This record gives sequence, C-alpha cells and structure tokens, in this order.
Amino acid sequence: KIRLSGSVGQSFAAFLSRGITMNLEGDANDYLGKGLSGGIVVIKPPEKTTFVPETNVLVGNVVLYGAVSGKMFIRGVAGERFAVRNSGADAVVEGIGDHGCEYMTGGNVVILGPTGRNFAAGMSGGEAFVFDESGNFSDLCNTEMVGLEKVSDEADKHKLENMLKDHLTLSGSSNARRILEDWQATLPKFIKVMPHDYKRVLEGTHG
Repeated sequence: KIRLSGSVGQSFAAFLSRGITMNLEGDANDYLGKGLSGGIVVIKPPEKTTFVPETNVLVGNVVLYGAVSGKMFIRGVAGERFAVRNSGADAVVEGIGDHGCEYMTGGNVVILGPTGRNFAAGMSGGEAFVFDESGNFSDLCNTEMVGLEKVSDEADKHKLENMLKDHLTLSGSSNARRILEDWQATLPKFIKVMPHDYKRVLEGTHG
C-alpha cells in the first residue's frame, strides 16, 4: 500500500499490478491508470480542501486507457475519454467529460454525475451504470452499439451497490453516501448502458 499527496504527472499508476494499492490525496494528469493490470487506485482531494470534490475536475483525460483489470475510485470529476479501450477494470467516478467509455470492451464503470456528450461510442463490451439525476443522459449517449436499460437484475443491483460501498469506504464520496442512504429511491435513477453484441453473447451463454 502506497500513500501519496500532491499533484502527479502523466500516466500515474500505469500498468499497476495486482497486490498494489496506491492512494493519492491530490490530483492527477492525463493517462491515469493506463494499462491498469490488477492494482487498486484511489484518488481524492486532501481532507482540508475547500472545494466540493464531487463537482470539480481532479484527474485529466484518457483515464484507464487500455486497462486490463483492477479497480479505480475517484472522488472527483475526470476529463474526456474516460475508460477508453478499457477491457476489464472496474471504476467509480463522480463525473466525466465527453466520449466516456469509448471503444470499451470489458469491465464495469459507475458514473455518479454528468457524462458529457458521445458516451459509449464504439463500446462493444463491459457495462456502465450512470446516475442520471438530471434526466438528460439519453441525449448524451451514442446508442449506435448500446442499449439503455433500468437496473432491474438482482445481480446488477448487488454489483452496483457493492461498488458504491467500496467507493464510499475508500474515497469518502458524499455522493456515494447520499445514494446509499436512500437506496430504494435513488436506484431507479441509474441507467445501465449495455452493448448489444455483449448482451447477445451473455444471453446465449445463459441459454
């Protein structure tokens, strides 16, 4: 377990392997967690910060580019192309810029705020759960390869709740706390983004 504070540059925690947890109190530049390979990354602002982490950018663009496995929890907003080409990592973030989950092929991504435009362009695998509190996500999502669903499956509910609990425990997210404290009322506001081809594969496997 490695604890750091301050500002980090490009490609922090790149290719981080299983068994290593990196906790950063501060902010990170582009390509955070590039090629993440089993490690755990937690990014949050210092405890005495004066801004609201859930509405401020804390990490740069192209987070989790080509990630293979592992977990990332960000108490703050990320830039553009979050989880581009992610093929297996799980992540929770407070909000992102444009082109989120672009060309994603695996993993699970939870976004607790705005997504920007062109979400899920070229997304062929994995699943994303978006807390659509403002009700405008359908206008921002590229639905050429994905469908938008309610979170109704019990396994999905369990997975989403556990990811939020981990996010709260590790990052102290006030959004995660608020959502979990009123789970029955907030759950219907989540939208599951599911690639068409990936869904057909899963349905064929279960069938």
